[in-house]
Amino acid sequence: MQAHVSVILPVHNAEPWLDECLRSVLQQDFEGTMELSVFNDASKDKSGAIIEKWRVKLEDSGVHVIIGGHDSPSPRGVGYSKNQAVAQSSGSYLCFLDSDDVMMPQRVRLQHQAAVQHPSSIVGCRVRRDPPNSTERYTRWINQLTPEQLLTQVFTANGPTVIMPTWFCSRAWFSHVGPFDEGGQGVPEDLLFFYEHLRKGGGVIRVDQSLLLYRYHPRAATHSVLETTIWTHRVRFLEEQALPRWAGFTIWNAGKQGRRLYRSLTAASQRKVVAFCDVDENKIRKGFYCHEDSQERPKPRIPILHFRAARPPFVICVKLDLTGGAFEDNLRSLHLQEGQDFLHFS
Repeated sequence: MQAHVSVILPVHNAEPWLDECLRSVLQQDFEGTMELSVFNDASKDKSGAIIEKWRVKLEDSGVHVIIGGHDSPSPRGVGYSKNQAVAQSSGSYLCFLDSDDVMMPQRVRLQHQAAVQHPSSIVGCRVRRDPPNSTERYTRWINQLTPEQLLTQVFTANGPTVIMPTWFCSRAWFSHVGPFDEGGQGVPEDLLFFYEHLRKGGGVIRVDQSLLLYRYHPRAATHSVLETTIWTHRVRFLEEQALPRWAGFTIWNAGKQGRRLYRSLTAASQRKVVAFCDVDENKIRKGFYCHEDSQERPKPRIPILHFRAARPPFVICVKLDLTGGAFEDNLRSLHLQEGQDFLHFS
């Protein structure tokens, strides 16, 4: 029988967390039919035995369990494991879960309700971080984005505006967008899927309750992705989705990050940069930025202006929440509209 919801659980050497994770599946208060689809990606610890132990408990409670996997010398990666877990499952809706995280009892019920109302959306939720003081700025960003910012802040360094372990969507929509990239370690498969989802017109919804305990630890797969890899994908997506609608734009930050963005752009996009802007008088006094590595002759010299002298639209390369509110106050003073007059690339 086809389940209403399939919980998709990739596993690789998850012994320290797996009992608590699987207990949280058992404790869901969802009244529809639910199944757990586990794919064990070459675990060398006791993960397999823990899964078998919980299979009995879950199936006794009415949760059908499908277990796949392989015991090759090396894992195939998170993207491959998630794709396999989806392929062997049957649910009309997919609830993604990481093996080191814990769901609150109402998670499946509340996200299923939202997904039924928004069939072409990825539905996320707020999270509680463990340890509580880890990644404070990131956790605050996850939980406090407005509904509009779930779509306008998709270019930032923080990644998808709803994080992967909270994703919930219809199988039909997943099949329309996916599958995940299977490049393995070092590939940001969730970010690439999220960008493809947006390209195809998908929505982004967040249930505004904390429905997941999201762990931070050194063994998390996200640490294998290089910052330079993420940066490259972000720049290309910015150039593809945002910059074509602007004839010219200003980069807000004449410092290291602003100059890095300029240098990372294609030549066509560089020619759209009309100015840098800043509040640092030393940078403003220089008058311009010269792109020394450019093959153009003469080399481009981009004006550096005070932010009040600059004109929108802006691509903002200033990290939010790090200036004691001064940057945010400066931005608000210009009465700009996010998504139309400026985009964050911080």
